[in-house]
Amino acid sequence: MSTRETFSLAELFRVAPVKSSLLVFGPIGLAVGQVVNSYVNGVSPAVAVGFAAVMVGFAVVATGHHAAEVRLRRLEATIEADADVEPRPDPE
Repeated sequence: MSTRETFSLAELFRVAPVKSSLLVFGPIGLAVGQVVNSYVNGVSPAVAVGFAAVMVGFAVVATGHHAAEVRLRRLEATIEADADVEPRPDPE
């Protein structure tokens, strides 16, 4: 039976800190920068808010994909470890 294992952000940052930082803070930083740029230059806030929403959505989806990748790596490591512990019996 399969179980669903979820990863917290802290656990993702512990496993892959650079990739997690880029996937979480990069798009959010771009979103905040665009909103500030819109305010400073007098551009319609609808454009900046739309861009910010898309970037936050991207961060959520990319982080979910990253969590799935970490789960897959952990599963593969567990399977390999189990295979090394239990050698196949010799056919005689």
